[in-house]
Amino acid sequence: MRDPDKEDPAELIVFLRLETGPDAAGRRLDQWLTHTLGADFSRSRVQALIRQGAVAVGGKPADDPGRKLKAGDVLDLNLPEPEAAEPVGEDIPLDILYEDAELVVINKPAGLVVHPGAGNETGTLVNALIHHCGDTLSGIGGVKRPGIVHRLDKETSGVMVVAKTDRAHRALSEAFADHGRTGDLQRAYVAAVWGAPERNAGTVDAPLGRAADRVRRAVVPAGRSDARHAVTHYKVLERFGASVVTGKPVGQNPTALASLVQCELETGRTHQIRVHMAHIGHPVVGDPDYGQAFRTKANRLVEPARTAAKTFPRQALHAQLLAFNHPVTGEMMRFEAPLPADMAELVTAFRAS
Repeated sequence: MRDPDKEDPAELIVFLRLETGPDAAGRRLDQWLTHTLGADFSRSRVQALIRQGAVAVGGKPADDPGRKLKAGDVLDLNLPEPEAAEPVGEDIPLDILYEDAELVVINKPAGLVVHPGAGNETGTLVNALIHHCGDTLSGIGGVKRPGIVHRLDKETSGVMVVAKTDRAHRALSEAFADHGRTGDLQRAYVAAVWGAPERNAGTVDAPLGRAADRVRRAVVPAGRSDARHAVTHYKVLERFGASVVTGKPVGQNPTALASLVQCELETGRTHQIRVHMAHIGHPVVGDPDYGQAFRTKANRLVEPARTAAKTFPRQALHAQLLAFNHPVTGEMMRFEAPLPADMAELVTAFRAS
């Protein structure tokens, strides 16, 4: 047996014994434990601990999170300290908009991948946050890592919130899963798109599913097995006038070849804004997946818009606004990020043409 005076604090195990009351009868083991242990233990973390053999019922290991409890059951728990994160911290500069003990809000630059994965094992936002946050990460699901509750595509810039604790991760995840229907979440994006919608505001309500390949998405029939409800509300902020197209005064040719739109999400599907805007005939400028057919439209622009559009290296999409209730205080928090330099230059070129 180890000498407790020489115990490494990083390897300490918290031993806990609990006894169920009448309210536990018939409830799932993971559900009851999550409720009993409180906000610092998410259900996913509790389930992981159960499967790892860290929970015993009546002196016998319980490896089934769905096991039904009885009143009077005695539970023994061995709760480890959060493990070291699998991704390593990297000193990558971050634009921090806000940070406290529970969460951090950043302005993500275009080109930064959010989470390590195949082909992107390092150099990600997660690596940067592990380095930045250090010991202030209390652990998500038993691992010292930031809690990613929503994502932005690699080439999409803008505001993101990341959880630093289990309770923040759980509360924010629930808010994003609800997509703001209860009024406690708002997300607004700004995009430069080809053409201009006829109406100044509108809604795209079209289910999304997989396209021909595993990466892209497409509007699909609602009855298809992979169809997911998706709703985007858009508003035209600025129409780039006829001079952008032909050099003629607006009165002689009112057709705009490009516009700046704001999109608010009612749902949060993969590539949702990009697919929905392409679906109504106005794909995002520079979009390599959904706007290729419109690239030749840049040839109709006059300078400097022509060169700016033809050389723009990514989809012109920016997460401008994020508002949410703080997961602990309940305070409504609102964060905005101005257009990044590349998009601001693109818009300036459209205006100047």
